Amino acid sequence: MGATLSSRAQWTSVSDDAAGKLEINPQNEQLLMEIADFTQAFPSKHPAESVKIFNKPFVWKSGLDPISFTSLDDIEASDTEAKSKALNAAGEPLLKVIKNDNTCSITAETFEQLSNVIKCAGNRKLAEVQACLEANRDPISNMMGPAFARIGIDDTSLVKAHQLLVRAQKEGNENTEEINTAFNLLLVVNSFDMKLMQLSFNIVAKEVRLSPEAVERDINLLRSFAGADKSCLLRSIEFISDYVFANGCRAPPWRQVHGDIAYVIIKPFDIDEQLVVTANTSGYYRNKGVSNEGEIDYTRIGEIYPTLVMFMKEQSAHFVTTMGRQEFAFFNKSNKEDEKNLSKNINFDENEGDSSPPIISREDTGHVSGKSSPAKSVSIQERKRPTNNKKKPKQSPHLQPSQKWRNLGFGEDKINIHGPKDTLNQGRRTKKSGKSNTTNIISPRNKSSTLKLDEDFSESSSESEEEEDNTDRRQETNADLPSEYWQIQKLVKYLKVGNSTATVLALCCIRDFNLAQEACQLAIRKVGGLEVLINLLDTDEIKCKIGSLKILKDISRNPQLRRAIVDLGGLQTLVKILDDDNKDLKSLAAETIANVAKFRRARRTVRLYGGIVKLGYLLDYCLPTKNYINNQQTDPEKDVNVARCGALALWSCSKSTKNKHAIRKAGGIPYLAKLLKSKNEDILIPVVGTLQECASEKSYRLAIRTEGMIEDLVNNLNSNCQVLQMHCASAIFKCAEEEETRNLVRQYGGLDPLVRLLQHRDNKELLAAATGAIWKCSKSPENVLRFQELEAIEKLVGLLTDQPEEVLINVVGALGECAAEHSNRIAIRKAGGIPLLVNLLTGTNQALLVNVTNAVGSCAIDPECMYIIDRLDGVRLLWSLLKSSNPNVQASSAWAICPCIENAKDAGEMVRSFVGGLELIVSLLKSEDKEVLASVCAAIANIAKDEENLAVITDHGVVPMLAKLATTIDDHLRRHLAEAIARCCMWGNNRVAFGAAGAVAPLVQYLKSPSTDVHRSTAKALFQLSKDPNNCITMHENGVVKLLIDLVGSTDNTLQEASAGCISNIRRLALANEKARYR
Repeated sequence: MGATLSSRAQWTSVSDDAAGKLEINPQNEQLLMEIADFTQAFPSKHPAESVKIFNKPFVWKSGLDPISFTSLDDIEASDTEAKSKALNAAGEPLLKVIKNDNTCSITAETFEQLSNVIKCAGNRKLAEVQACLEANRDPISNMMGPAFARIGIDDTSLVKAHQLLVRAQKEGNENTEEINTAFNLLLVVNSFDMKLMQLSFNIVAKEVRLSPEAVERDINLLRSFAGADKSCLLRSIEFISDYVFANGCRAPPWRQVHGDIAYVIIKPFDIDEQLVVTANTSGYYRNKGVSNEGEIDYTRIGEIYPTLVMFMKEQSAHFVTTMGRQEFAFFNKSNKEDEKNLSKNINFDENEGDSSPPIISREDTGHVSGKSSPAKSVSIQERKRPTNNKKKPKQSPHLQPSQKWRNLGFGEDKINIHGPKDTLNQGRRTKKSGKSNTTNIISPRNKSSTLKLDEDFSESSSESEEEEDNTDRRQETNADLPSEYWQIQKLVKYLKVGNSTATVLALCCIRDFNLAQEACQLAIRKVGGLEVLINLLDTDEIKCKIGSLKILKDISRNPQLRRAIVDLGGLQTLVKILDDDNKDLKSLAAETIANVAKFRRARRTVRLYGGIVKLGYLLDYCLPTKNYINNQQTDPEKDVNVARCGALALWSCSKSTKNKHAIRKAGGIPYLAKLLKSKNEDILIPVVGTLQECASEKSYRLAIRTEGMIEDLVNNLNSNCQVLQMHCASAIFKCAEEEETRNLVRQYGGLDPLVRLLQHRDNKELLAAATGAIWKCSKSPENVLRFQELEAIEKLVGLLTDQPEEVLINVVGALGECAAEHSNRIAIRKAGGIPLLVNLLTGTNQALLVNVTNAVGSCAIDPECMYIIDRLDGVRLLWSLLKSSNPNVQASSAWAICPCIENAKDAGEMVRSFVGGLELIVSLLKSEDKEVLASVCAAIANIAKDEENLAVITDHGVVPMLAKLATTIDDHLRRHLAEAIARCCMWGNNRVAFGAAGAVAPLVQYLKSPSTDVHRSTAKALFQLSKDPNNCITMHENGVVKLLIDLVGSTDNTLQEASAGCISNIRRLALANEKARYR
């Protein structure tokens, strides 16, 4: 640990009033986790070394209370202090926890006591390890003494310890055994140190380290997209120092040793203060900035980002939205060679005096002007830039638009590059605010860099969403287009050039068409109608805004147009309209947001621009208190519509995990709870839809339960609206994870309507929601009894055929839970459910297989059900599922095999009939999954009841594999592992083999577990192992007698007998030894 902590762990700088701290980063967290696991398991793996008293105790400030140590038998704990019963030579406890005011001080003198601290820390174990290491920077010095302190890069502690041991052995020192133990302790710690070092190297090897050249490229790239115009990504980005050292770094040499490369000042548009950023070999991060004296405070603020784009993405909302629209300007500030490269993309008229990019506009009819190579393709967006040129450029062949603009609907348009006069006539097309789009011109030199920029900015949200089709499905020939197509195109032209009255009339005429038809949507998109509609939202004419919003609301149901609206910045404008006093505008804007926010980037934009909070306020409109407080005249219909549209928008936004937290922080839960009491189904559907989306979060489930919403959800199950019933059942399905919620559903009478919903066999969505809610509710035994009274078992069995997998998963899950009752197993068998369940074992859906195996295993407890399963070859199918690559399927299959073996008539012969079956189940002991290991151990314990099968699995190496798992600290695995060891001891020399493999000493530690089940299976294993004399000696050395004596007084007969039998065997060996000594 010493070498790794000093060389590989990352520490903060030492300040004047405090020592350095371990940084919070993935590498340090991984090291801390390894150290915590090593310390916790140390006493079971190295019992002799764990009680070696350190030369200097470990002392640190802790966040644990002394009362946390009451779970340990060898610790005396109270509210103010905790002390170990074990004492050192001076009579002081080896572990002391003393509480002073709000802090606790811990003193630990052995690895055993350090392990006790880790066990009691629970989820805080990483924090305790960190505090301990920060207070004791050289652990080896604490353990062995100051002579073994690490000085410089050379570590000679092992050599010194070996020399001490050799000298003590030669001199016949009486402390030789103690010195040997100290040497062994140092060997173990040094071996672990090497493991940590290798782990650290592996982590570093996977990291992408920044170089000065990469930093220069990143800065120059973003500098190309910086400028005073708000269409740029940021205002400016510059290095603090212009001096470049020979190695390419700009940071001073005393900071280069910390990995610093340069320091950068970034000025975004939407942040008042400038950002001072450190470019380090590990990435980019913000520091505390420049002081008044001009000195840089190098202390890191926040996280480290691998790229500068990712850093800016988290800092600036303007950077995110501008990058997302891809409407930012590229300003080439380099040399003439770059200008030549630029001209390869777009060649302007040779007579044109201004070298700046031309003004580009899109018309419904026209052609491309200027010289250009037909083989090149250029991505062109609209931009206005002043010029003194009076001449019109010449015509040239057509340029091919980029795929970006094809998706926006300009793929087949011809493009005109006009002079200043023509462009001034297009003033109607620009936004009222005066903002203009920019020409996205990228030279070949920067092409790869820009692609990388887009990749860095790509969304990384983890929430699930529907995949939208980006394929351009427009008609290829004009002959297929209906007459409405051309009429809408003419109307869009009137929108561009007409006054306010003409604009309103044109909007009304467009509304008369069926905007759900793709041809009508294509017509609006083809001639730039989307930009015009979005620009109209910035006008002062209410009628124009309402007309534009009604059209946008209808056409935004198209996936391609949704993305186009977001790309054109329409979503930000819609969010602003939510602040308008006009209720019609509010409701239309919210409903349009609900249609647009169907994909991640749209939902993210709504959140970044404060849309979640504004939508939350809309929910308050149909509550009478709002209008009384604001002294407004109430219009019930409009108020209800505003609240409905706000709930619809929140429903769409709630598919994002971050938006769920934003809704909760904005105080949306109380509003949703009040609206849930409404009788209006139009409001209830989006409200319940939002709740069922958010119920995947534990905090929401708690709020739904405490706010009394369970009763309202149950009441709405009796509604005549199947859509509302479906969403209520889905919400109960997600909320019923907690037992308190399941009890509330039963108390409010929710089980009866859930069973009644099973009759809607044609509505698959409603059926899936209802069966899901029944499945989760059936986890409570009281609910199972009610389902039994309602004859739900027979109805569920009837749904095992001709249903989609979403329904089958829930139905089988519910049957598996209900089959825990004997009467329900009989009901499933009489209803013909066993053959149907066995048939489902041949499926491929992983979730369905997990539930089916659980249901078959529960039914196998009944002998008659087991007979049917065996006759249908169900056990063989279960055994074949052990080959699955899914650990959940493996574990559930192994659990199901256990009752099958227990209740089969000739289980031993049945198991042997599976070719390669025993070898397969033994090989699963190599799994890394704890649940798989526990289930396989339980299966092996049942298999080993047959002597022939026990001999076969012994030949397959089951003994060393079980012994290797003995050091586990998981009580669930411990219970079944000890049971398997107890069974396997009954063949040949397996007892001796377990002792030789080191399984005995760790088993003794199992007796300190708080679980009675672990005690029972461990006592049985120790009783079998104690029949070997060497194992008895090992048990006695590890203090098993005292632990077993306490268990002899247990009320559990099996535990009593096994404990007494083990003590008896140890005592017999001791008596035989005494007799042999006196002969």
